[in-house]
Amino acid sequence: MSKGVAITGMGIISAIGNNVAENFQSLVEAKKGISRVSKIDTIHKDEIMVGEIAFTNSELEQILGLAADNNYSRTCFLGSIAAKEAVENAGIKDINAYKTGLISATSVGGMDMTEKYYYEYLEIGAHRKYIASHHAGDSTQKIAEQLGIDKSLVTTISTACSSAANAIMLGARLIKSGQLDRVVVGGSDCMSKFTINGFKTLMILSDTYNAPFDENRKGLNLGEAAAFLVLESDAVVKAENKTVLAYVKGYGNANDAFHQTASSDHGDGATLAMEKALEVAGYTAKDIDYINAHGTATGNNDLSEGRAIIRVFGEHVPEFSSTKAYTGHTLAAAGAIEAVYSILALQNNVIYPNLNFKTQMKEFGITPELELKEKTLRTVMSNSFGFGGNCSTVIFSKEQ
Repeated sequence: MSKGVAITGMGIISAIGNNVAENFQSLVEAKKGISRVSKIDTIHKDEIMVGEIAFTNSELEQILGLAADNNYSRTCFLGSIAAKEAVENAGIKDINAYKTGLISATSVGGMDMTEKYYYEYLEIGAHRKYIASHHAGDSTQKIAEQLGIDKSLVTTISTACSSAANAIMLGARLIKSGQLDRVVVGGSDCMSKFTINGFKTLMILSDTYNAPFDENRKGLNLGEAAAFLVLESDAVVKAENKTVLAYVKGYGNANDAFHQTASSDHGDGATLAMEKALEVAGYTAKDIDYINAHGTATGNNDLSEGRAIIRVFGEHVPEFSSTKAYTGHTLAAAGAIEAVYSILALQNNVIYPNLNFKTQMKEFGITPELELKEKTLRTVMSNSFGFGGNCSTVIFSKEQ
């Protein structure tokens, strides 16, 4: 049984950077990646703002060194780039030297190619190759192939916006139980018309920059991104003399079954997830130094999450902020994106500003951090709450 779950590598690509270093620079410089739609031919392109990655699919192909006749979706491209950075960052030379698994999260899967060629599948045989890349597990399998993982567990999690947080949680549990020595965990989602149309139907997309926890918030900006972490056991860290970036200290998952797309008005699921994560970590609420909030800038989420934070922390709410104003809401990848940001906060002892905030919410008195703040951090809590009430919280620490 492994006592600790060490994070030894990270990789990320998002609207604010193509790697970990670029993402951190954008965070401390308050550089937003939100803009008008430029890469998808959607009828809503003038009505919404999104967080798009600058690279085209052809450019991503070249970065990965793939032949032009591949059947990768954009989700696969992004996930492969982030996962390979994480493995390289962890200094792994032989991916199969230990029992190594991959747990990847996605919501969109290969939908971008399906919607692009849907009407041509019967007439143009060359496009039928993308049928096989539609399902969620295809991106996971291709990422595993890119990493060279040919043993142990390769699986996919799709629990809406808590997916990547659940991937981290499952990976940590597999290491703690001794079933795996190393797990690459994270998630990837690309932009698609399908998701834009779906969220537009829900009437929760903003026509301007999203403003988490602001009284006048208008909704979320969709984003595309991928991020992965390398989790390793105590034994591997000791044997390889690894540098540890942080530890996965606690985690919790709960479902309040309140509504298909809305969170409980009083944050029942979020409260349970945070409380469970504290219990697993052996912490009390006073041990948390910073909360990277889910903070989608929708009317329902920010009210629900704010109330849940107050229920858990009472009169001693630590500094909190949402980083979705930088990247947009990256759906299944969000938990991994914000895990990387949480670990960077720990490493650099900084709290990121909650961008675009102007007016205090009237329902409660807690206010997100509005300026970049230096603070000695020991623990960071990261929240990821999904449709269907699937709420997850992960706690990262400098200490084992």
